[in-house]
Amino acid sequence: MQMKSGFRRMHAGWYAGACLLALAVLGLVLYGTGTLGTRDDRSLDRACDGTLAQGGLRAALHSSDLSAGDEGDGDYLTACSVHTAESGPQGSSLRLKLRWSTAAPPSDTLTWYNADYNGVRAQAAPLGHGWSGVVRRDGTYQVMVTLDCVNQKNKALVAYGDLLGTANSSTLGGLGRVTTETAQKAAGKHGCQVRAGKRLTSLSTARLGPPGTAKPLERAQGSCVALRGTAAARNGMPEVMEYPADPDAPQTNCYLVTKAKKPGYGLYAYYGAAAKDFLSSEGSRLKEGYGPTHGDRDYAWATATCPQSAQPAVFVLYRLYDRDTDTYPVPHHSASFADAALKAFADHEAKQHGCTESSKAPRTGATV
Repeated sequence: MQMKSGFRRMHAGWYAGACLLALAVLGLVLYGTGTLGTRDDRSLDRACDGTLAQGGLRAALHSSDLSAGDEGDGDYLTACSVHTAESGPQGSSLRLKLRWSTAAPPSDTLTWYNADYNGVRAQAAPLGHGWSGVVRRDGTYQVMVTLDCVNQKNKALVAYGDLLGTANSSTLGGLGRVTTETAQKAAGKHGCQVRAGKRLTSLSTARLGPPGTAKPLERAQGSCVALRGTAAARNGMPEVMEYPADPDAPQTNCYLVTKAKKPGYGLYAYYGAAAKDFLSSEGSRLKEGYGPTHGDRDYAWATATCPQSAQPAVFVLYRLYDRDTDTYPVPHHSASFADAALKAFADHEAKQHGCTESSKAPRTGATV
């Protein structure tokens, strides 16, 4: 009897072990096919050719239930998107596209340079924290970062991160972290040595908004500081909209604002890959007698040579168009004022970025 009892216990143990083994095998099969919840984590690991940085994803999308997929865009080094499980208005997504500065520039819909004469649509604020990047807004938010390859002359990795969904300082901080750290990982994977900035934790949305943020010109301290002491006030521009000064930013914006709180002139500086893309998006040729092509737009432009890139920096001033009223807040374009304002802005910007003074005198475009 005792022997039979022991035999039964042996069989019971064997059956239990077999069941556990079967469950383990089933678990491996489910894991391998992505049926278990780990599928999303594995799709994140594969996204953007394995370079997707996941540190800021949950902050950017307000969710831990995420999945990713590649965009399959042959025009880029890599492209991918990350989505939350929610659909409709509750859902959010983040899209990343990375390219080399030596490749063909992206479409206008991605870079938004074609909106720089439409009020504040092309506004951009620096990322700060040592990153060569900006955060932009045109209905949705985008972070762009350019990382120069210190071991490959005149080559940079350019990354664009677009956030579709709820935006605040926390989600934008997540977007900034994902975009910058993904760019850093991708650069390293392809042998491009870069100087990275510090980890981004938040980005302020207060820098990007309506002209209600305007302040008196004499109080300018950031991107518009060079316009203090100019004739802007006498030309109907007593206020400015400006952004923190940042010598690392690939784009700088300053807006001269009317008494009615309408941006009348926009001043823009572009450096390195951003300058190259800006000129390409405008269909321009950087030769004597040629500048940004804007049809009948009022503008002035200048260039400067900078040590970081063989691409000259580009400085542009536009008389802005107000899409809300279908009018120009500044009714008459003053070419002499535009040239003087641009020269002050360009010389100051060039100095801050270690470039030569604006190497060509400002040239004025068509007058409406």
